[in-house]
Amino acid sequence: MIRINLLPVREARRKADLRQQLLLIGVSAGVSLVVAFGAHQIVRREIAGAQQRAAQLDAQLKQFKPQQDQVDAYKAKKADIEQKLSVISRLEKSRSGPVHILDELASRTPERVWLTRLTAENGQIHLEGMSLDNELVALFLTSLNDSKYFTDVALKGTELKLVDSLKLNTFKIEAKLDSPDGPPVVAPKPAGAPGARRPAAKPNSAQTARGAVGKEG
Repeated sequence: MIRINLLPVREARRKADLRQQLLLIGVSAGVSLVVAFGAHQIVRREIAGAQQRAAQLDAQLKQFKPQQDQVDAYKAKKADIEQKLSVISRLEKSRSGPVHILDELASRTPERVWLTRLTAENGQIHLEGMSLDNELVALFLTSLNDSKYFTDVALKGTELKLVDSLKLNTFKIEAKLDSPDGPPVVAPKPAGAPGARRPAAKPNSAQTARGAVGKEG
């Protein structure tokens, strides 16, 4: 019987398989290294490109910085001028307001009615004067009620006095100032606050004014 020793063949086959596996592992490792190197190069190029663009933008910002500084200076100067103009406008309105109020009083005071005293405080005006009769006082009240400069016009009292042998009616009137030509005399209070100002309807009828005079007289 012939005996064949197969151990060398198996050993040779095992070594061949081992070499093939090592070769596959080497090829895989080489491919992985190539891919990793390629990805690394791509990332480096992207980083370099981003850095270059950032440098270009920074250079452009530096290039336009003088113009930006000029724009900022212009804006600051414009804001300062606007603020000064606003202050001047308020001062002009504050200065012209009393003049218009006095002119309004002069134009609405009937003939044979003389004002002897005028005071204004905290947005309230107090008038004292004399007239020949109650009808003229009623006419004066009606005229003040129709004015855009006064609200809540009220007769506070009348009295008959002898002045230089003449019987004259002295009167006292109070009203709130509401000048449309200047800033309000008193800052308005928030809605709902105690004493908050509300628009008051102005009586336009001379009969209402005569009735008030009649009651006071």
